[in-house]
Amino acid sequence: MPYSAQPTYLSLDSKKDAHSIDKNAAPAIRAYLGGSFDPVHKGHLQMAMYVYQTLRPIAEQQQRMLQVSLLPNARSPFKDESTDPEHRLAMLKLATQNTPLQISELELWQTPPVYTIDSVRALRQRYPNNSLIFIMGMDSARSLDKWRDGLQLSDYVNLWIFNRDDCADPIANHQTYLNKQSMKQETAVLQAQLPITLQRIVTDSPSALVARPVQNAIDNMDLKNSMNLKNSYQGRIYIDPRPVIAVSSTQIRQQLAQLTAVQPINVIMSHTAFNPSAKWLKPAVYQYIIARKLYSAAQFR
Repeated sequence: MPYSAQPTYLSLDSKKDAHSIDKNAAPAIRAYLGGSFDPVHKGHLQMAMYVYQTLRPIAEQQQRMLQVSLLPNARSPFKDESTDPEHRLAMLKLATQNTPLQISELELWQTPPVYTIDSVRALRQRYPNNSLIFIMGMDSARSLDKWRDGLQLSDYVNLWIFNRDDCADPIANHQTYLNKQSMKQETAVLQAQLPITLQRIVTDSPSALVARPVQNAIDNMDLKNSMNLKNSYQGRIYIDPRPVIAVSSTQIRQQLAQLTAVQPINVIMSHTAFNPSAKWLKPAVYQYIIARKLYSAAQFR
């Protein structure tokens, strides 16, 4: 699909207006977790917070601004429909309250389908000197060769990949810590699952994702004809072996659709066997869903 960057949406963040850039400041570090967030759940928040907590000391040491944002899409090219953007945005705002996480509305109000490659090009154009990171699960990363120009994402942003297996039992314990040797072995296994052209740019340190670009190369960059990282440095991929909650929004929607009664929120949150989906949602998000009868069975609509 043809792409036309519009500055009116390139700067949208819910917690901070990033429209004006101090050219004398050190290049910022910006990380984005994309998805439908339909609904946003604790697995999404866990990945974003892992990235924030890892990058924060690096950003402080380098005296750089750090932003980690959730990037809701207008509608996934792989889905026929999704919940109204206003509802998804409202749930994201509730989920990120009292956290350092932000929300980027870059894609949300565009006419679908909106492709990730277009978004990362827009971000690179908007922030040519910044370290840009796109966060995703391995379930998505292993199929990047099926995306629209998916193998070109690393031309514009670095990738931070988590081992999130949506086929795993969401009730299983994913908090088991791996020792260094097993983490190294796990990373090697995951690296082999990536498309071959991406395997060679995997790094073993998240610090490589925030390396400063070669300034002379960026200053001489032709933004109209070659807005990609390869003019300054090769994009990198970091595979984070830490386990994350293996639950999907699809699973939660299916569980919510099976509700036959709605009990008070305090009862539901203390007895999640009644509704397993409540365990993976922040209480405020769950309350929002129940109050507006989102995803629920026909008799509750």
